[in-house]
Amino acid sequence: MIYASRERTEYLQYHNQSYILDVFYTEMGHWTLGIGHGALGIGHLSPLSSLSPLSPFRCPPHPPHPPHPLILHPSMLIPKLSEFTIRRNANAKSFQRGEAYFEANAVLSLTQRGNLLQAEVDGNPDHPYQVSLSFNSEGLTSVKCTCPHNTDDGWCKHIVATMLVCMRQPETIDKRLTLEQLLNRLDHSQTQKLVQQLVAEYPQLIDAVDRHVHWITSIPVKHRTKKSLRRHTINPQPFREKVRQIFRDAVRAWEDGYFNYYLSEELQSLWQTAVNLSERGDGNNAIAILEAMTSACVEYWDDVADYGEDNYEIVQDLNKAWCEAILTAKLSIEEKVDLQINLETWQHQWDADFELASEALRQGWDDPFLVQVLLGSITEMGVWEEEIPDYADDLALIRLKILDRQERYQEYLHLAAAEGQTEQYLTMLGRLGRVDEAIIAAQAQMNTMAEAFALAKTLGEQNSLPEALDIAQIGLNLPGDCQYELGIWTSDLALRLGNREVALSSLIAAFHAKPSLDNYHKITELSGENWANLKSELLELLRINSDWESLLDKVEIFLYEQSVEDAIKIVSDFCADYADLIHRVMDAAISKQPDWVIANASRRAELIINAAKAESYDDAVQWLKKVRAAYLASGRKADWDSYKTKLMQQHGRKRKLMGLFKEQDME
Repeated sequence: MIYASRERTEYLQYHNQSYILDVFYTEMGHWTLGIGHGALGIGHLSPLSSLSPLSPFRCPPHPPHPPHPLILHPSMLIPKLSEFTIRRNANAKSFQRGEAYFEANAVLSLTQRGNLLQAEVDGNPDHPYQVSLSFNSEGLTSVKCTCPHNTDDGWCKHIVATMLVCMRQPETIDKRLTLEQLLNRLDHSQTQKLVQQLVAEYPQLIDAVDRHVHWITSIPVKHRTKKSLRRHTINPQPFREKVRQIFRDAVRAWEDGYFNYYLSEELQSLWQTAVNLSERGDGNNAIAILEAMTSACVEYWDDVADYGEDNYEIVQDLNKAWCEAILTAKLSIEEKVDLQINLETWQHQWDADFELASEALRQGWDDPFLVQVLLGSITEMGVWEEEIPDYADDLALIRLKILDRQERYQEYLHLAAAEGQTEQYLTMLGRLGRVDEAIIAAQAQMNTMAEAFALAKTLGEQNSLPEALDIAQIGLNLPGDCQYELGIWTSDLALRLGNREVALSSLIAAFHAKPSLDNYHKITELSGENWANLKSELLELLRINSDWESLLDKVEIFLYEQSVEDAIKIVSDFCADYADLIHRVMDAAISKQPDWVIANASRRAELIINAAKAESYDDAVQWLKKVRAAYLASGRKADWDSYKTKLMQQHGRKRKLMGLFKEQDME
């Protein structure tokens, strides 16, 4: 029987296998090596002299303390970890965030020294969080993290991320000697020299040495701890409370029958507060406000959902506000992970779409494709690797807005060109005074009226008026929905430059899009001798124009030209909401079309009277006054008397109506 005492435990990584090596000193004076397979947990004793010639061990004749073999690293086997164990010790949210940290490579370092594992995990903007794991042969004995999370509630996300690295990537653990083992290799003079050299290299260590020497020698010393920096300075709670109050006001209004209370409009001023902060470069405070408001919307949404409220417009505004705040703020990995989890949670709970904000969070400003674009490498896919998403334009415009206020103009141009934002690209060239370049680019790229209008206004602001007029004229022949605005602007500019012909043609283009009596008069003045022919064309245009928004303007013009028949065609079927306009047409038609006035006005009056709408009897009498005027103007007083008598016989018991007859001298 060989009796041996274990002197030291060593760790060996050999041919991708883990071994535990126990060095024994036998009673017979021989060194013996006990080798245990790290995975199988089995072992046997082998005399060191029996190892191959490649063995690094040397057996001293009398070894009370054998020299340390440098290829071996002291360690204990890390207790087996499983996902079940981690989930059991962490709540669902911490596990989810910890896994996101793991996937984001937020565990910056992981070092094992004996039975202690120490990790640095990204998160704090100034200093990474420190995670410490202690264990023995039976399992974990202590788990700590320097973050503010209360471990009584379970493991934090930083601990979870560290555990996942131990479980899934054990080969990345940097195994080193313990501090005790390191210092044991030094004598007193070497230890003093080491401390002196460290202080010389890191002068700030002298304060730590000073403190600890005092502590060790039982001389207490007071010291202050540095407070962690706040990521935002604004108090978000009032914004959360304001959202809650707006929801309450909405419910109260709807219950009281005021269905024109628009929730999205009431919330708009709150979103704008965050946007204003982003525009001033304060993205962190903007995010603090948006977090408070978004979480409040999600929490209290059931209060308004029962009234049929839809969250589409609200989420659309929030999504853009979030995107701009994210791209403006300086965020750590921890903050990014937290925001992403929050956005995903809100999407699920609120049935909302925060893909735009999530993409901004994912790409940031460091995305490789985006970086290449900003440097001027432009491809057909722009900043996208694969399929271009629906929100690509919104994201590009928000990025351009930020680049503009940061005065990163060349990057602005590269991104606008890559993302097909022609209007922004052309106007930036104009703003930079690169007028010739802008005009050349416009000729090749300009496709819409809006693009032309934006460039023309920019060139006008740069005092390049002739060039602005040329671009504006081109724009009037492009597709778009701003023809009226562009036509008016172009006409005014042409007049400033003394070009009456362009001023007239541009004004006519505006009139085509949106007729008005004022512009009709201006066209009359500009057309001169050609007015007679032009007048016929414009009136014919009005007759075939079916735009509902132009109906009132058309009536105004027809009445001005005394074309009563055309005005009658427009207002005949108008509802009572347009009573004033209908009365004006009837006044003009009494002498020319009395029968239409009689028929239309009597029909409107009788609808009110027959329905016994007493509150509208005054309106009925006003229509009847038009009937009376038309009868009298056409010389048919007897017919009026007969019609009036019939009404009084049928409705004589309606005292309010009869009283109005007398007051208005209708008898």
